[in-house]
Amino acid sequence: MEDGQVEPDDSIIYMATGFDRGKSYRLIYSTNHAPVVGLGHLATRDFVSFMRYGTSREINPCADDAEYAYAFGVSQSGRFLREFLYLALNEDEENRTVFDGLIPHIAGGRRGEFNQRSGQPSSTDNLSTGNIFPFADVVQTDAETGKTDGLLSRLAAKGQIPKIFFTNSSCEYWRGDASLIHIDLDGAHDLSPSESVRIYHFAGTQHASATYPPTNTNAATGDKGCENFNWVDYRPLLRTALVRLDRWVTAGELPPSSQHPRLDDGTAVSTERVAASFRAIPGMDFPDHLPDPTRLDFGPVQGIPSNVPPAIGKSYSYFVSAADHDGNELGGIRLPDLSVPIATNTGWSLRHPDMGGRGQILENTGSTVAFPVTRSQREASGDSRLSLEERYSSKEDYLIQVQRAAETLVEDGYLLAGEVDEVVDQAAQRYELLQSAIGQAQVADD
Repeated sequence: MEDGQVEPDDSIIYMATGFDRGKSYRLIYSTNHAPVVGLGHLATRDFVSFMRYGTSREINPCADDAEYAYAFGVSQSGRFLREFLYLALNEDEENRTVFDGLIPHIAGGRRGEFNQRSGQPSSTDNLSTGNIFPFADVVQTDAETGKTDGLLSRLAAKGQIPKIFFTNSSCEYWRGDASLIHIDLDGAHDLSPSESVRIYHFAGTQHASATYPPTNTNAATGDKGCENFNWVDYRPLLRTALVRLDRWVTAGELPPSSQHPRLDDGTAVSTERVAASFRAIPGMDFPDHLPDPTRLDFGPVQGIPSNVPPAIGKSYSYFVSAADHDGNELGGIRLPDLSVPIATNTGWSLRHPDMGGRGQILENTGSTVAFPVTRSQREASGDSRLSLEERYSSKEDYLIQVQRAAETLVEDGYLLAGEVDEVVDQAAQRYELLQSAIGQAQVADD
């Protein structure tokens, strides 16, 4: 605004009526400056190749020292790795392997605008080219479009598929794309991954691991984002995954089988199937607006979108994990937070009323909703979930069960023995946090 008048500005968007909280707006425009994208994958490939194979004469600081190379990417960089694999860039210009193992983490079924004319690599928009077929590592044919492809098709043709762990939180399932990496496009059958692939779902978790103690406030901004962020810390599972990947590559030691929601055992279900169990929890609303992943047509030439926005086709079928009577997920790797619970832990959370958009999911966040602390509190609130005092005779009883659950994960190969103490210590902190509420509730009852 200049002297009360609206003046044009290349970096400001103006709307005379103002913007409504909770609504998303799409701006379609021609840019004045579009940096070249697509070189990032080549730079990554060539740099890692140099560190592995370059000589001391070429001033390689790792000459003769680097035996293996692993890639780990989180969220956007996880999507970057999925695109890297899809483009079959895991070999250098001399046909040598670049990465022996990769962990694209919390990328779901998405890729990204990393190799596209006028691409925006940071885009997470649902109508982005990052949300197009293929999703799974194995080859599929989309009966709706007639396209046949797979994330690893090009690499498979060259016979150079590295070892890969696709790891995801529950958020990627609730946004609609994670189940597409292991369930067919029609939602009728489970897919079997390639021999060199494992798919792990960290049950009851949010996109970024754990916020503790629980809060609904963004620490950086002070804004209230959702009802309550999820407190499950999945980092012990990630550290274990890295060790398992290394042992697979270096020693041929097979990692444990994939763990994720499945159709054949009833752990993969529609969102409608779990809605009732969440609505039964006092004070916990269920989303009114859920994702609708659809087929997108950007035009005939890949990497050069001529339809912007894209033509929208038939929706994909997608699934989330079934939940037990406490609202905790059954599919995937269940930490003691879920198998020996003191709260309901979800991969979705609703936007805080202060933000607007009531009934919408706050992207990338989950929830932790504690159980009632006493039987009388449960009965007064009408909560169907047993209270803490009805579940565990003492803190010691609770921690013994947590220890056993963690040791079972160790036996099954999903947790390292060295992580057990950390898991138990975290459980103790959470129990003590609620124990103070137990004391307060007992005083109130008296």
